[in-house]
Amino acid sequence: MNPRPFDAYARRFAALGDPTRLQVFALIARSPLSVAEVAAQLPVSRPAVSQHLKALREAGLVRHEVDGTRRLYEVDPNGLGELRSWLDRFWSDSLAAFKAEAERPRRKASSSPSSPRRKAPR
Repeated sequence: MNPRPFDAYARRFAALGDPTRLQVFALIARSPLSVAEVAAQLPVSRPAVSQHLKALREAGLVRHEVDGTRRLYEVDPNGLGELRSWLDRFWSDSLAAFKAEAERPRRKASSSPSSPRRKAPR
C-alpha cells in the first residue's frame, strides 16, 4: 500500500495543470494519436509533445501502444479511473452530509410569538 496515496493524485493534477499538456490530453482522449498527429494540431514541436506525453505517462494518465514504427498514445483508463473515483468521493461525501442534514429531526416552532404583537395605529 502506498503510504502517501495523495501523491499519485497530486502528480496527476500537476500533469494536467499545464495548459499545453491539458490540450495534448484532450486530443488523445478523443482518439489514440501519434506524437506527429498531436503536434500537427498544436503550435508546439514534436519534441515538446513527446515531453508532455512523457509527463502524462509518468503521471499514469496516458499509455502507448506500438503500431509498426510509431507509438499511439491513448488515455490510460486505470489512472483516469482512480482520479475520477477520488473526485467522486467528494461528491458522495457531500450528498451523504446533505441527506443526514435533511433527515435530521427539527424542533417545531412554538405557536406563541416570542414577543407580543402590537396593534397597528389606525
